[in-house]
Amino acid sequence: MTTEPSVQDLISTLRSGKLEERRAATAALVDAGPEAVDLLVALLINESENEVRWYAARALAQIKGPAIEALIEMITIVDDPDARRYAAAALGSMGEDAIEPLIEMLSDDEPRVRGYASLALCRIGKPAVAPLLKLSKGDEGIVKNCAVMTLSKMGEVDPDAITKLME
Repeated sequence: MTTEPSVQDLISTLRSGKLEERRAATAALVDAGPEAVDLLVALLINESENEVRWYAARALAQIKGPAIEALIEMITIVDDPDARRYAAAALGSMGEDAIEPLIEMLSDDEPRVRGYASLALCRIGKPAVAPLLKLSKGDEGIVKNCAVMTLSKMGEVDPDAITKLME
């Protein structure tokens, strides 16, 4: 009789396993759902290896609901821009519930984090258009510019309207 690996064992496999082992561990962590969220978020924060962070973000993106709140909390308290980038990437797979925190990430001090948030909003698509339009009509600044550029990348808004927003 074999026993199922623990969430901690699966996390260890993400860190040091071979490609197929890492993929299988990711799938098992998704199956573990809420039980795995805290350890996966901790991995995003504490891991120095970006490939491992990618696997953690991928699992969180597939867990969805239970992971959203943990990621939202994480991005507000973590100073590491790489951890926030991976959080933005994961949130981009979570749909409408992730729009607000991604919009907030457009004001991040780190340009790459803003870029990942923008790409994540593009991935969400139409549901993000109205909040981005509202933001693009605000005061001048980096956040407005990010909103306009994101709308432009999305292709959901008439190009003439984008031009007017940029003027």
